[in-house]
Amino acid sequence: MSERLQPGDVAPDFTLPDADGTEVSLSARKGRKVIVYFYPAALTPGCTKQACDFTDNLDVLAGAGYDVIGISPDKPEKLAKFREKESLKVTLLADPEKTVTEAYGAYGEKKNYGKTYLGVIRSTIIVDEEGKVERALYNVRATGHVAKIIKDLGI
Repeated sequence: MSERLQPGDVAPDFTLPDADGTEVSLSARKGRKVIVYFYPAALTPGCTKQACDFTDNLDVLAGAGYDVIGISPDKPEKLAKFREKESLKVTLLADPEKTVTEAYGAYGEKKNYGKTYLGVIRSTIIVDEEGKVERALYNVRATGHVAKIIKDLGI
């Protein structure tokens, strides 16, 4: 089990392929605030709702200086389908080995219908311009989450 991040921690750097196979690094975003969110699977109802919410609010978030990166264990090809099908504008990254997901504490025990299993914990980590964790939100809901972030950040 990986440790959950806390405000003030240095956000683990990562380099992962996006939906087109282009490598994207967190360190390349230094000087920008970055909302990194982890979701279980592309093309599923909750994850689609969340990705569409981020896309719908991208202009507001970008205007306040935030980039948005979504990370899931899906392969780049599936992310490309997800992006095309839902007209997503957020950067989607593939973490099939779950190394980044684990480094961010977004992988662990989950309960669903009484069963306990290991999986991606829907989480959002807000990283400041210096690469430090500003906020670490775990077990978030797909619906209404983006509106809550905007409100909490005072955007």
